[in-house]
Amino acid sequence: MFDIQEIRNQFSILDREVNGKPLVYLDNAATSQKPDSVLEVCHAYYTELNANVHRGIHTLSQLATEEMELSRKKLQRFINAEHDFEVIFTKGTTEGLNLIAYILTQKLQKDDEIIISYLEHHSNIVPWQLLCERTGAKLRVIPIDENGVLQLDYLDQFLSEKTKVVSVNQVSNALGIVNPVEEIIAKTRKNSDAYIVIDGAQSAPHFTIDVQKLDCDFFVFSGHKMYAPMGTGVLYGKREILEALPPFHGGGEMIATCSFDGTTYAGLPFKYEAGTPNVGGNIALGAAVDFMNKVGRENIQNHENALLEYAQRQLLEIEGIKIYGEKAKRTGVVSFNLEGVGISSDVGMILDKMGVAVRTGHHCTQPIMDFFNIAGTVRASFAVYNTFAEIDLLVEGVHKAKKMLG
Repeated sequence: MFDIQEIRNQFSILDREVNGKPLVYLDNAATSQKPDSVLEVCHAYYTELNANVHRGIHTLSQLATEEMELSRKKLQRFINAEHDFEVIFTKGTTEGLNLIAYILTQKLQKDDEIIISYLEHHSNIVPWQLLCERTGAKLRVIPIDENGVLQLDYLDQFLSEKTKVVSVNQVSNALGIVNPVEEIIAKTRKNSDAYIVIDGAQSAPHFTIDVQKLDCDFFVFSGHKMYAPMGTGVLYGKREILEALPPFHGGGEMIATCSFDGTTYAGLPFKYEAGTPNVGGNIALGAAVDFMNKVGRENIQNHENALLEYAQRQLLEIEGIKIYGEKAKRTGVVSFNLEGVGISSDVGMILDKMGVAVRTGHHCTQPIMDFFNIAGTVRASFAVYNTFAEIDLLVEGVHKAKKMLG
């Protein structure tokens, strides 16, 4: 049984008011709220278990290590990785993508090519631009059409023996468009030996991930968008690839032996986890997986898709509204503007006065905004605890903004 009230009762922050109104939190693509079960795990770690991991023989260190490694196993099952050591703890998607771009430096040379898409977050653009600067490689970008849909004919044209990396997101953070990553991976495998990187920051919170079925080389996502603390995330990489590539950071934990004559590196996953990790956050990330599994990822997906369908239907009744990617397959996000309202933040400020939290601006996707010739959008994004009544309040607020600003 899917009981929305029972789910909401697990999020204490939803009881608060903003500007004298009940909080309506619709900024989940930026970060989700955290259930009490996750917060309790964080608190328990620091009050009962606080110790560094992998380094001590004393009881607290061993218990902390066991809990963090149990979380790694939960995440292995969460994305269906073949091995738990293919799960690397990171600070989030951005660090994961930068890590990959750095360790691939030696694999690229002048005039090699990296393929990304117009739908990427800046964190899946800038690291590859930096890699191009280091190596002399060139960046190629799959364009979109007026609906925000990737034009995969261009991928067919781009793929060649020069292609060394293909990196795309599974879901657009700005528009919520679900990209056909299975088709992109199949085309890439057929036509090149490129490394395939999938940005799962906006897909991991919304539907089931199976990295073995996808057959991607890397998959990255953030904990804080899927009910876990900020500063947590995962980089998945295939065993044989991670073992063959160099480390990212140097320091403690990632060495097998260290002397002034040279250093040898630890095995996976520790080779890529230099320094003291966010132990409490990583354990809480496992608790977030527990929460999602208990609710049921299919239930989460069905509920959020119903919210999106309802929100789009209600918003389209407002004269002069423009929803970007309206006709594309989407999840979790409705991104829009009002005709005659030049600054999306004005709409956001009015909604905030009503207790409705949305995101405005370019959403770290300036190329998308440039394509549509706009400065930004109003973005409402959904999570499992949102309700149809909250969408009604969103729509009421947009009506009010239209009246005040139009």
